[in-house]
Amino acid sequence: MAVIKAFAALRPKPEYAKLIAAPPYDVLSGDEARAAVKSNPYSFLRVDKPEADLDSANIYDDRVYARAAQNLNWLARNVMIQDRTPYLYIYRLIMGNVRQTGLVLCSSVDEYLSGVVKKHEQTRDDKERDRTRHIEATNANTGPIFLAYRRKDSPMIGDIAAACTLNNEPVYNFGSGDGITHQVWVIDSADVIMTLTDAFKAVPALYIADGHHRNAAAVNVALKRRKNNADPSAEFNYTMSVIFPDTELRIMDYNRVVKDLNGLSFSELLERVSERFNVSLEETPQKSDKWHVFGMYLNKKWYRLELKETSRVPKKQSDTLDVSILQNELLSPILGIGDPRVDKRIDFVGGARGMDELEKQVDSGEMAAAFSMYPTSMSQLMDIADAGEIMPPKSTWFEPKLRSGLFVHWLG
Repeated sequence: MAVIKAFAALRPKPEYAKLIAAPPYDVLSGDEARAAVKSNPYSFLRVDKPEADLDSANIYDDRVYARAAQNLNWLARNVMIQDRTPYLYIYRLIMGNVRQTGLVLCSSVDEYLSGVVKKHEQTRDDKERDRTRHIEATNANTGPIFLAYRRKDSPMIGDIAAACTLNNEPVYNFGSGDGITHQVWVIDSADVIMTLTDAFKAVPALYIADGHHRNAAAVNVALKRRKNNADPSAEFNYTMSVIFPDTELRIMDYNRVVKDLNGLSFSELLERVSERFNVSLEETPQKSDKWHVFGMYLNKKWYRLELKETSRVPKKQSDTLDVSILQNELLSPILGIGDPRVDKRIDFVGGARGMDELEKQVDSGEMAAAFSMYPTSMSQLMDIADAGEIMPPKSTWFEPKLRSGLFVHWLG
């Protein structure tokens, strides 16, 4: 049973929503964030990535977290409004012909601990500590956890959310520079809130699509505060989330680039790869069109790699993912990429940046080879989470991405 809770959000005044809304803190470099806040002092990056405001090269400096709290309080006083009553909210993102409509609410820390909220990613200690300190400094969830549920478990949730948008003007309706339209509605009907809360009781599990570190950090803060406050209704027992039906979510490919060929020549690499894949030279960029087929860009040429039949039996469900196959059949045994979480010879390129970005990085000499792959599916993600397994790093790239700053959840 999924437990959800309405909350009283801090959110932008309508005329400032477009200025405040910012990309997630972890998709921009420090230089990109500094440029963004320099041109727009209302950007929520000043809260979620406050080092952009400072000259310190240490993103874990105490001053960074203090500046996050200072900037949040400044925005709250000047350009944001505080709802006085707990509401649910609808957040819709439109990118071309892709529309996804989610509910903004609070999910339960205890359900993360019990496994109702399921994870598929292994968190890094440094990033988890960073977000924990950020929550403690701001006393708030400033970025939402991106959750999914199986629509078949409770079809009425999506139907109710859709009905709430009909003939009702959104409180926010703006386009971001990346071509995505963001719309928000407030659900202020106590009856509708109760109906939706009850509807989620039919949902056996929620799945983290993105935000593993933020969710783990929220749990850390809650457990620490519980030592001094046993009140189960305290706000710190819940974390701000946006929940979407699985049928509306879009996972794009998450491609790989490597810095060198592990001492191999071009011909030696092709020979080694041909032992495990059927290799064909292609005249056009190879964006993978099906599972177990990869593109490889090398020496200004594209190759199509199709996995040969193998007698190897997957040890676990996550071994069937294309990201695992590429790692286990090519990147590790041939190019010597051991743990892609920490290996400095590999980098990752989200599918939204296209095949041109892969060519650019290789042609510039920055990287030696690039690999494109077929996207992980939502059913694969949920099945692996149900099995209690962890997916390889950088297995999913969700588009469109949620904007931060449209909602803040105070922890009390």
